[in-house]
Amino acid sequence: MTKPALRPDVLALLAYLHEAKFPDVPTQTPGQVRASMLAAVPLTDLDMPDMAVRRRLSIPRTDGDGNIPALLLDSKVDREPGPVVIWFHGGGYVSGSIETHQSFAATVSRQLDLPVVLVDYRLAPEAPYPAAVQDAEACARWIAASPDALGLKVSSLILGGDSAGGTLTAVTAIALRDAQAAVPVRCQILFYPATDLTRKFASHGEFAEGYLLTRAGRHWYQERYRPRKEEIQASPLRANLAGLPPAVVLIAEVDPVRDEGRAYAAKLIEAGVPTTFLEAKGMIHAFVLLRKALPSVNDDIERALVAARIMWQQPLSTEQCFTDKLGNAGNR
Repeated sequence: MTKPALRPDVLALLAYLHEAKFPDVPTQTPGQVRASMLAAVPLTDLDMPDMAVRRRLSIPRTDGDGNIPALLLDSKVDREPGPVVIWFHGGGYVSGSIETHQSFAATVSRQLDLPVVLVDYRLAPEAPYPAAVQDAEACARWIAASPDALGLKVSSLILGGDSAGGTLTAVTAIALRDAQAAVPVRCQILFYPATDLTRKFASHGEFAEGYLLTRAGRHWYQERYRPRKEEIQASPLRANLAGLPPAVVLIAEVDPVRDEGRAYAAKLIEAGVPTTFLEAKGMIHAFVLLRKALPSVNDDIERALVAARIMWQQPLSTEQCFTDKLGNAGNR
């Protein structure tokens, strides 16, 4: 099988990584992987843009055991009641943080013209599955309730995430479909998610080595996260997807999890969910943190966010409307 052609900037980056001989993920401790990601971000990603609002939040966990750190970013100081974006960062459930993803989250805020809450959910191996899933849902429900600590009146949610965060987006959207939050989910944005840990996909083998995310790396992350692979919270492709909010799915063509993203988008469409599917040709995994090193991907990201902006501006469907405490249907 002929492999896809890589973009010139991707070829240059992979050649540099090969020559530099950086340690592979499986040879490192979780702490080293986290430190490496944090150290790489200033070199590979765009600088943090100026934001009108940049405020730390502390969101209570549903079990009452501590709080979940988060960062509120907004391109405007004042907002009328409206949607809030919740972004779940990538990093294989082991790495990634507010610090690694705040520049990208700020870009989402500026391009969607909405406030974004970037969630710092618990990481494995200190907090294995399903801690991240629980934190993601807890944050969504807390934000939907417009608590005073948030300082915003929330009319609806937009869920989004990259890589592991894309998976958290999918499972949180399913959870909020099955047990509605205080406001509806207007749409979901999934960037290169893993969607089924129980199946083998052709892209797993096709891009197992040499394209940043490797087979050994994926195995290392899963060993530390310790998911129960058959459960929907680990493998959302196994769920019934009917009735989910509209979706934007953006994947990379040269990525071990490419086919999982393709399959998830296809199943959303088959279930009748309005879905925009985009595939970044010649692109590799983790590109939201590589926007300086891979400038060509910024057009792909912009297209996905434009699609999301069009999507959330559409009127709520009957299925997305909810009943308020007085029993009146609403789409506030």
